[in-house]
Amino acid sequence: MSESIPVFLDSINPVFPNPNLALRDPDGLLAIGGNLSSRTLLCAYSQGIFPWYEEGQPLLWWSPDPRAVIVPDELHVSRSLKKSIRNQPWKITTNRAFDAVIQSCAQPREYSQGTWITEAMIQAYCQLHKEGHAHSIEVWLHEELVGGLYGLLIGRVFCGESMFSRSTNASKIAMHALCSAANTIGVSLIDCQLPNPHLLSLGAKVLSRTAFLQQLSALSAQTCHWPNSTDYITV
Repeated sequence: MSESIPVFLDSINPVFPNPNLALRDPDGLLAIGGNLSSRTLLCAYSQGIFPWYEEGQPLLWWSPDPRAVIVPDELHVSRSLKKSIRNQPWKITTNRAFDAVIQSCAQPREYSQGTWITEAMIQAYCQLHKEGHAHSIEVWLHEELVGGLYGLLIGRVFCGESMFSRSTNASKIAMHALCSAANTIGVSLIDCQLPNPHLLSLGAKVLSRTAFLQQLSALSAQTCHWPNSTDYITV
């Protein structure tokens, strides 16, 4: 496949190209422009495409190859994590504090001064949450929000966007809670987008874009039953 330039999307009615047309360098860059409406985002995610850009950049859309995923039953729970689960009075909720979770995820990390979760992204995903498409998992310790994650449901695929931690293992606890509840909810696959050491330590594996899109296609037409603002699991 020959290299090409990214497709420029219409700002009102964007139509995404085939994800297999994404660039190799930078890996996965597919399109530029469009908008962050709920319709556009749901259309993108259903095709294995997601937005990722920083403030001051144009809106960039990606479909990397390979793709990082977690199969819930294959989550790696280390001995230290098991000990943390036993020894701390964690409280896990869902959709209780979506806005607080995404705002916490947007805070700059120690290794970076910037953030890709722009104010426009926050507004867009909060709207998806109001519409029932985006969900959060919150981790509380002594009534304080210390960790969590958020993402979108596309059929039986949970498209993870970001996680945060203010206490040791809190983000891992959030992922553990999601994987533990996956069978009840109906989640079969967690899309982690890009591999990193943190995700790989949890048992994430990489799939080719082709393999990922095949699984996404098979699972996207199926349904999940996400709990609504309730304590749904105790770890």
